[in-house]
Amino acid sequence: MTRVKHLHAGKVRDLYSDDGDLLLVASDRISVYDVPLPTPIPDKGALLTQLSVWWFDRFRDLVPNHLVSATDVPAEFAGRGVRCRPLTMIKVECIARGYLSGSGLREYQRSGTVSGVPLPAGLVEGSALPEPIFTPTTKAEAGHDEPITFDDVVAQEGPDTAERLRELTLRIYREGAAHAAERGIIVADTKIEFGWDAEGNLTLGDELLTSDSSRFWPADAWEPGRPQFAFDKQYVRDWATSTGWDKTPPGPAVPDDVVEVTRQRYTEAYERITGLTWRPTA
Repeated sequence: MTRVKHLHAGKVRDLYSDDGDLLLVASDRISVYDVPLPTPIPDKGALLTQLSVWWFDRFRDLVPNHLVSATDVPAEFAGRGVRCRPLTMIKVECIARGYLSGSGLREYQRSGTVSGVPLPAGLVEGSALPEPIFTPTTKAEAGHDEPITFDDVVAQEGPDTAERLRELTLRIYREGAAHAAERGIIVADTKIEFGWDAEGNLTLGDELLTSDSSRFWPADAWEPGRPQFAFDKQYVRDWATSTGWDKTPPGPAVPDDVVEVTRQRYTEAYERITGLTWRPTA
């Protein structure tokens, strides 16, 4: 039997060590407003993992990624775990936005900018931006990530690394969004994480263009000026907000009907984007 050592439990993922590699295992837990909810979403961990694996393969010629194997993992992690190379993670959440939503919308309403990037007047919730923008945030060990500017990234990581992070983030977003658009999905925004491998190469880590790290909207239902139908965990966010919960732990239990709708939306996003039929591994 493979012996692995548990290193860390995140809000959604667990990290293990195994013979010099890392095992990154996505659970079925769901987290909203940085608070894990007590009710799992069946298949969620495997759907996120398999969608990331699909995207990592698609972008492998653009930038290295941390993936060693999506199959050489202990049986109990099959489908939802990947074997990875260890990375020294960069302490920046690299976010690309093509549409105005979420925290970007709230910041725009206050200041007319997002992460220091000025935007035209008159935009509303769900508006398409003139062009995708790079809107990084801090990478908080606890609590909420906070918006920072590109100049903040330059000060923290140096000009060359900062420019490379912005360039790669926007290119991955544009190419990923273009593919998704062919399948009827708008990628409103996405979060990407990078690190340095043992040879000092900038490398993609964590997850990529999933329903947890991105906002996915059906293109045929897009209508600026209102909340959008979402193929991601926005449905759970909206439900949690509607309960009157104050966004502090503990989070509320999720009813069965919300669980099932969320599972269906994660599944549809996977199938539309990859063109594959979802088949649970367990």
